[in-house]
Amino acid sequence: ITIFIFKGKIMNNNPLVFQLSVAKNKPQSYRKDKPKNACPFCDIENLTDIYQREDDLIWLHNKYPTLRDTLQTVLIESSEHHGDISTYTQEHNRKLMHFSLDCFERMNQNIKYQSVVWYKNYGPHSGGSLIHPHMQIVGFEHEDGYKYIHPNNFEGETLFDENGVEVNIAKHPVQGYTELNINLIDRNSIDLWADWIQSGAKYLLNVMYNGRCDSYNLFFYPRNDGGICAKYITRFEAPPYFVGYKLSQVNDEITLDKEAKCFRKFYDKGSK
Repeated sequence: ITIFIFKGKIMNNNPLVFQLSVAKNKPQSYRKDKPKNACPFCDIENLTDIYQREDDLIWLHNKYPTLRDTLQTVLIESSEHHGDISTYTQEHNRKLMHFSLDCFERMNQNIKYQSVVWYKNYGPHSGGSLIHPHMQIVGFEHEDGYKYIHPNNFEGETLFDENGVEVNIAKHPVQGYTELNINLIDRNSIDLWADWIQSGAKYLLNVMYNGRCDSYNLFFYPRNDGGICAKYITRFEAPPYFVGYKLSQVNDEITLDKEAKCFRKFYDKGSK
C-alpha cells in the first residue's frame, strides 16, 4: 500500500494487481495480433465450473483470473454470438436482469469478499476482450471497489420517476461527460428497470452523439437505500483530466436538459 500526504490529507493508493502471465493466454476478439480462435462462450458443451444456469444464461468461473486476490466470474448473456442488450427481445432482457441481479446478490452475501462489483463491457473501446455478450461479477478480497463512488454519482437531471424506477442524466458523473443513471428503487419493478436499461443501450448506440458511439460500459452499484443503480458510460478516449487526476467532467446544464428530454422521448416512442 502506498501512502502519501497531499495538502494535509493522507491518501491511500492500493491498485489492483494485474497478472500479465494469465492475460497472455486469454482469447481475444479485438486484437489484430491474436489468432481468432473459436469463441469459448459458444462452445457450451465444454464450459466448466458453472455456478448457475437458466436456459442460455450461464454464470461460471472465469478461466483467466487476471486480478490477484479476487474471484472473477463471467455471466454469459445469450447463445447469440453477436447479441447485445440493445438487440435482445424484451422478454430475454428482463430475464437477463432478474438472473444477473440474483447472481450478483448471491456473491455479494459472501463474507469472504470486502466488495463485489458487477459490470458489462460492450464494443471495441470498452476494455473487453470477447465479442460474445457477457457480464462480469468480481469479488475483491481486500479492496473496496466503491471507494471512489459517491451517492451523488447516481443523481442528476431526472427524466422519469415512476413505479419504483428513477432515470436521470448524471450531474456528477464518475468519468463524464454524459452518463445515464437507471435507478431501481423498488425491487418489484425489475421488469421496468430492465426496459429502461435496454432503451439506454439502444439510445447510446443509435442516437447519442449522432450514432458515433460504438462502445459502452454498464456498471451496477448498490445504493445506500437498498436499491441498485445501473449506470451507462460511453467509451471514447478517456479525457486527460480523468486519466491524470481522477477529475470527471460534465456537460453544461443546457446540454444535460436537452439530452434528458431526448432520451425520454426516445423511450416513450420505443415503448408504444
